[in-house]
Amino acid sequence: MASIEPSDNQFAAFVERAPGGTPLVMINLLRYRDQAQYPAGVDASPCSGREAYQRYGEKALQHVAQVGGKPIWMGSVKTVVIGPTDEEWDDAILVEYPSREAFMEMVAKPDYQQCAVHRTAALADSRLICTVAAG
Repeated sequence: MASIEPSDNQFAAFVERAPGGTPLVMINLLRYRDQAQYPAGVDASPCSGREAYQRYGEKALQHVAQVGGKPIWMGSVKTVVIGPTDEEWDDAILVEYPSREAFMEMVAKPDYQQCAVHRTAALADSRLICTVAAG
């Protein structure tokens, strides 16, 4: 089943389980649509899903930086060695945030939500996995 946005239960679990005041790294697994699917009324020229994600990324990086976060790694996925055989990914991205609170501040901003339309249009499927350093 494709997952583009968190459910209310998933977001509540993130708030409950991700420790506050602690740096975290979000693991993004991305599969792009062949053609971006923008909702009616959005002024965006037709493009591929990858291109729509690049539109999102250009603006999202500014929002990440504003809350003290930074991308730490991006790579092209070649194959899943261990995992469901029906899941395929195009890219993986690791983004570090200073805290759960910083991430939540970012996603609540109207400017961020406005640029996220490109992310939603771009993706056929995704995973966003919150991690903290072990130990």
